[in-house]
Amino acid sequence: MDRKAGESGERLDRAALEREQLRRLRAMLEPVLRSNVFYRKKLTAAGLECAADLTGMDAYRQLPFTTRDELAADQSRTPPYGTLPTFPPQHYIQEHHTSGTTGQGLCWLDDAESWAWFGRCWAKVFRAAGVTAADRVFFPFSFGPFLGTWSGVEGARHLGCLILPGGGMSARTRVEAIMAWRPTVLVSTPTHALRMAEVAAEAGVDLAGSALRINIHAGEPGASLPATRARLEDAFGARVFDHAGATEVGAWGFQCEVREGLHLNESEFIFEVIDPGTHSPSREGELVITNLGRAGMPVIRYRTGDVGRLETGPCRCGSGYRRLQGGVEGRLDQKLTVQGVAFYPGAVENVIRSFVEVREFAVDVRGRGTRDDIEVRVELWAGDADRIRALLANAMGDRMGLRAEVLAVPAGTLPRFPVKARRFTDHRAHD
Repeated sequence: MDRKAGESGERLDRAALEREQLRRLRAMLEPVLRSNVFYRKKLTAAGLECAADLTGMDAYRQLPFTTRDELAADQSRTPPYGTLPTFPPQHYIQEHHTSGTTGQGLCWLDDAESWAWFGRCWAKVFRAAGVTAADRVFFPFSFGPFLGTWSGVEGARHLGCLILPGGGMSARTRVEAIMAWRPTVLVSTPTHALRMAEVAAEAGVDLAGSALRINIHAGEPGASLPATRARLEDAFGARVFDHAGATEVGAWGFQCEVREGLHLNESEFIFEVIDPGTHSPSREGELVITNLGRAGMPVIRYRTGDVGRLETGPCRCGSGYRRLQGGVEGRLDQKLTVQGVAFYPGAVENVIRSFVEVREFAVDVRGRGTRDDIEVRVELWAGDADRIRALLANAMGDRMGLRAEVLAVPAGTLPRFPVKARRFTDHRAHD
């Protein structure tokens, strides 16, 4: 779908949008049902023999879910790509791997058509945040096998931006590059942006005085957390936007300039939110996605493991796309229940980051007999450590309902993470 078609999709009424989604899905299913072994077997077993049999969205919602465990098992049986590729190997131009942070890593292939589609989805992310062809976009990532950087670069190329690669650099060198090369847009995980801000502060570099005007963050919750977003905006002097995507799905979520939730790109994907236990439609629950432009290696009704709350009302930007309130809340496999309180790590991060004195933190949960203990270790920039410890412990109780022990540790004690953070450790399975 070209840019104008994608943008017009935001203005369609719900019935017209679903008709267009169904048309796109049928077109994708034609080659998939012919030669994609994985989905031909899966869909014909469910009674779908040809694309024309998919008569409406009610019929679509009767198709079976796809899970990451299924894909991983398929690739284990038939390495390296499983039976999911629709076309012969010579048809593909890109191979990427997932990180494997939530299980076995997956290998993924894109052909020229699907890679161009991926770039257009990412261009939508940029355009919605106000990025134009006049911008210079800095990517402080290693250009390794993970898809995020490559697809972001493809999106910037589609938009006509000047691309500034920052692979193979230390955080300090990247800070120097931001000041010297004068990029206007930064794309990174929230964790790495905060690390660059920390390094800049140590070196006396004023990142807020750089040419940056827009930061786009992805890969983990953070940019939609009010406290983390405020910290990033203060450090960089730029407006911060959230984005969501996945190697096996595509770049599916973006923020507009209003920044009231995370828009679902419904011109290029079909979305559902389900109760993860009953699988019934729900206002809040697990996000299920079908991509519509990736026939070469698609996912259909894919259970992402991402959790969010659906907002169906119109956005002040004028888009008719639905949104996730507050972005992705977390992942199902990251949900914790401590002292009878169920929460995702992002909620605790939002409390901790609201204390500007906190430089870095780590959270450990341990079982003590029938009691759960939660320990928060913090490095501080400055201030009365005892006072901050007490205030943070009170905030954890007032805002989360958790009795937490807060410890102040010396600077440099806690680990730093080059891309995605692992600040939360649940020791109870080993206690």
